[in-house]
Amino acid sequence: MEYLYWTLIIILFVIAFIGLVYPIIPSVLFVLGGFILYGVFFSFEPFNWLFWLIQGLFVLLLFGADYVANLIGIKKFGGSKAGIWGSTIGMLVGPFVIPVIGIIIGPFLGAIIAELAVNKKEWKEAVKIGFGSVIGFISSVITKGIIQAVMIIYFALVI
Repeated sequence: MEYLYWTLIIILFVIAFIGLVYPIIPSVLFVLGGFILYGVFFSFEPFNWLFWLIQGLFVLLLFGADYVANLIGIKKFGGSKAGIWGSTIGMLVGPFVIPVIGIIIGPFLGAIIAELAVNKKEWKEAVKIGFGSVIGFISSVITKGIIQAVMIIYFALVI
């Protein structure tokens, strides 16, 4: 039975990493779900207040990293709030419209469309901002992947 429990916990962690490229999946909830399943199946004893404090700080860091990476990527290339919103919407819609590559094309097109429609940017400048959104997204995925890995490694060290 122990193998089944560990399989379920690992599946939640894997889904969390899949959520890095499919933002509609709330990655952090699956990581936390893995911790909670461990507590239910085995014991909550290893999880003292320090464990939850550190994991809570990592959760805040995950949300901050996501926002900041997208913001920096778009702002660095001359984008505005409209570009950020367009990129975010494209990030959520893209993978469903164009599976696999939609996660890159979505934010790119979302930022371009938003900058063209809202701020009346020139095409060349809007495309540049679109590239910034993709760079921001990729930076965000890498950063969040590292943070999630650290959360899981810390969990493994505690148990």
